[in-house]
Order: sequence, then structure tokens, then C-alpha cells
Amino acid sequence: MRVGLTGGVASGKSTVSSILAELGAIVIDADQLAREVVEPGTPGLAAVVEAFGPDVLTADGALDRAKVGEIVFNDPDQRRRLEAIVHPLVFERYAELEAAAPADAVVVHDIPLLAESGRHEDFDAVIVVDAPRQLQIDRMLIERGWTQRDAEGRIGAQATREQRNAIATHLIDNTGTMEQLRARVEEVFDRLNASA
Repeated sequence: MRVGLTGGVASGKSTVSSILAELGAIVIDADQLAREVVEPGTPGLAAVVEAFGPDVLTADGALDRAKVGEIVFNDPDQRRRLEAIVHPLVFERYAELEAAAPADAVVVHDIPLLAESGRHEDFDAVIVVDAPRQLQIDRMLIERGWTQRDAEGRIGAQATREQRNAIATHLIDNTGTMEQLRARVEEVFDRLNASA
């Protein structure tokens, strides 16, 4: 059972991902893979430096994610340029990890930009973690210490809430308590297992 998991920034997708892993799903995290494919010494990092210049490196030669974020999150052309480098490398790693999973496993692909990529039809089911825009902004300001401009820029760089929710097989509302969230995730996981 191949499942796509997505949600807007600060929607609680990472929390849902962790709960699914606790329940026994094999979780493949796109953000983690995106970091791996641009680690020092990788062809991915070399390609990013070639595209954006040596200023995107820290003093120790690692990718300066904050600097890259400043460049791409308010410039759609630059974001597409970065995605054209990183996404193919991430998808290659996805395929390797998925091939190693047991045949009866629920394999959850944690993909922040699933709605944007148009790849939702590649999955047997899609889980969308949903939260209202203002709640997302509040979480970024309070929990992450971001500025209002950064928070709005990040949301603006992603699909709209309506676009994300339209691809959902299972919608998980994350406006309640942690207990309510866990109960809903358990319910969805039970359905996925029943379908596997």
C-alpha cells in the first residue's frame, strides 16, 4: 500500500508522520531525503552550487539552507530551478527505499509538496493534514520564531488549502487536541491496513 502524506507548512504533517511510524507504517520522509541528496560531497550539492553560486555554502562546505530558502521561497523561478535539481535525486532514493519494504507494508511517502508536484495519482491513497491558514501562520510565528513575511511567503509558495484538500483520500483535521489528532490518525491507519 503506497500512501502519500502531505500538508501545508505548520499543518502538523510531521506529527502525523511520527504517529504513523509508531503505528507500524514505513515512513519515507522527502525532507530528510532532500537533505541527504545535497550533503557535502554529493553530486546534488555540486549541482546546487553550480546553479546558485558558492554563497549558498556555509563556512564548512555544507548547504546553507536558510540562505537557499531566502533565494527560492519568494521567487517561483528560482524555486523551480532548485526543484529541478533536487526532486529527481529524491525520487531516485524513494524508489530504492520503497523497493526494500516488505510486500504487505503500508509505505507512507511524507511529501510536503505533493499537491504541487502533481504526483498524487502515483499513490493508492493520499492523506492530507489540514489546518486553517491563520493557524499555520500562528504556529510559524510562535513555535518557529518566523516573521510574518516569512510565514506568508512560505504559505504563498505552496498549493492552496483547497488544492491540497482536493487530492485527499483521507483528510486529517489538525485543529483540535493531540488526543483527537492521534485518534483520527489511528482511524485512517486502520482503514489503510484494511485496504492493503
